[in-house]
Amino acid sequence: MAGNTTIQKAAGRAAARQEQGGKATIQQYIKQMQNEIKKALPSVITPERFTRIVLSALSTNPKLAETTPQSFLGAMMTAAQLGVEPNTPLGQAYLIPYWNGKEKRLECQFQLGYKGLIDLAYRSGEVSVIQAQVVYENDEFTYSFGLEPQLKHVPAMSARGNPTHVYAVFRTKDGGYGFEVMSMEDVRAHAQRYSKAYNSGPWQTNFEEMAKKTVLKRVLKYAPLKSDFVRGVAQDETIKTEISDDMYSVPSSYVEAEAYEVDDATGEVVAMKDTPVSGDEEQGDR
Repeated sequence: MAGNTTIQKAAGRAAARQEQGGKATIQQYIKQMQNEIKKALPSVITPERFTRIVLSALSTNPKLAETTPQSFLGAMMTAAQLGVEPNTPLGQAYLIPYWNGKEKRLECQFQLGYKGLIDLAYRSGEVSVIQAQVVYENDEFTYSFGLEPQLKHVPAMSARGNPTHVYAVFRTKDGGYGFEVMSMEDVRAHAQRYSKAYNSGPWQTNFEEMAKKTVLKRVLKYAPLKSDFVRGVAQDETIKTEISDDMYSVPSSYVEAEAYEVDDATGEVVAMKDTPVSGDEEQGDR
């Protein structure tokens, strides 16, 4: 692929420097790619911090170290180019191991988080306010669409009950605005149909955050955002088996895969059942 010669050489040096008969680890690939990571990162995050975060993700989830180097480095470089921190409490992005049953190997998927999506939208410079909120059964909540759309949400002071809806709003710098509302039932149905990652990862450990991300994706389709934002969102839930100076140009691999869920308390990785992939999956609306 054009443009990836430098990166491929850097990755190759990690393997070449191993003792005869040895095998390069992903950690060694990362260290050899320091300069390429630095070039990819925007100013919002330092190369040193990003490298520490990626190495910490490998330590926390041992299955990531068993994914193919190409797919892991592809997911890592995608996160670097977007300037989001993977697998941290910030919830900006996730690196998730998947078992590719067809190829009989573990591969690494890049997934945007709710807060990463908000960060990318703010960086576009076109919006002044972006919010997503969960509504609970004891909140005061009303909305209507039409020529004079209205939305009112007053959270209950206590005992809010179970979540019922999720909504997202944006306001542009020139005063325009928009909002979108989904019931929790609609969110689950949408995720089960369109997301390969529904049975594992953040959908199971941070459902409300992923619900916010789903409704944010819907509402931001109507916001006047720049093409860089659209290209960034298109990287969500992708597996890339090549690396390049421009990760946007690398084709994405969509496979029927088996995901692994990590127990937050023990760090144990648990294999999940196969997740069917719909042939009419909506790109950019997962």
